[in-house]
Amino acid sequence: MDDLNGDFFALLVDESCDVLRKEQLTIILRYVNRCGSVVEHFIGIVHVRNTSALCLKEAIVDYHAQHSLSLSYVRGQCYDGASNMQGDLRGLKTLIQQESKSAYSIHCFAHQFQLTLVAVSKKCLEVGELVLLVSNVLNIVGGSFKRMDDLRESQAEKVQEVLDMGELETSRGLNQELGLARAADTRWGSHYKSFKNFISMFGSIIDVLDTIVVDARTLEERAKAKGYLSTCQTFEVAFMLHLMRDVLGITNELNTSLQKKEQDIANAILLVEVAKKRLQKLREEECDSLIDKVSAFCVKYNILIPNFDDFYVNSERSRRKVADYTILHHYRADIFFKIIDWQVQELNARFNEVTTNLLVGIACLNPVDSFSSFDINKF
Repeated sequence: MDDLNGDFFALLVDESCDVLRKEQLTIILRYVNRCGSVVEHFIGIVHVRNTSALCLKEAIVDYHAQHSLSLSYVRGQCYDGASNMQGDLRGLKTLIQQESKSAYSIHCFAHQFQLTLVAVSKKCLEVGELVLLVSNVLNIVGGSFKRMDDLRESQAEKVQEVLDMGELETSRGLNQELGLARAADTRWGSHYKSFKNFISMFGSIIDVLDTIVVDARTLEERAKAKGYLSTCQTFEVAFMLHLMRDVLGITNELNTSLQKKEQDIANAILLVEVAKKRLQKLREEECDSLIDKVSAFCVKYNILIPNFDDFYVNSERSRRKVADYTILHHYRADIFFKIIDWQVQELNARFNEVTTNLLVGIACLNPVDSFSSFDINKF
């Protein structure tokens, strides 16, 4: 409190449960100290009755009062995207702004970006099914030490075969053992790693599923493994795996950059624009090459490739109701274009022109190098 010296500060708050499942609130202050340095200082954890916005606000007010801090000195709020935090009518952001109209809310760029991917997954059935399938397969394959050993042995044999054929480059640090990368919903970079490793270890995963179908102790496990095995060995799953790996490969670079501590606003905005352009290029130029890549993958693993000129049959409807468009049109328009368009739309919505111009203007006030980035026209 002495370092803060009764000056303005920003409020960073997040809520979670402790080991006893009690709701708790973490409170951090961000401020400029007497030396002119920006400081983020953890000030405490408060247990709350529930996570409603009103209850959170009461806890914050009470805790601040203990340290002679007033909400009228808050000049910034930083929360996640939960409705109880960001809600325009009854969210914590709004309740605190009623106390201090200058307490502007900033939603973390990296978190906003991850939410664009979450939104796409909720919109697109195929993406949701893929996430669930990969998660279930990794759970059953990694369900015992023996299965993990079988997976490692199979993967080592396949890597050695490819090395012997000269199809893999050898060097220090290359061809290291891959693990089953499990994805976390709030960390979409983990989904990229999960899909990428799933493709790289596909043959070994299929081998282990085959073994489970034969050797599993219970009928339930054998039935699950057989179902996952049949689903994995379809062109649609192979197509979705490669498409999401390519899309998330573009967005993962941006996601990683946005989370760097040394990142500045102007560069972050530039990176968002670069990601949009790369997604647009993927949409306009790389659909055919993706289909060729997936077809080669299917040939390698003996997966049936459909005749793209045949009419598409929706498996969710009666087999008698054949669509009036081809299988190629289905993969190109209904999946490839749709997923990329939704991704770009979400990016445009969360990083719109107004927000971009505002942040570029704010970046002009950066005092580094005697305000060398100041630009009166942008400001």
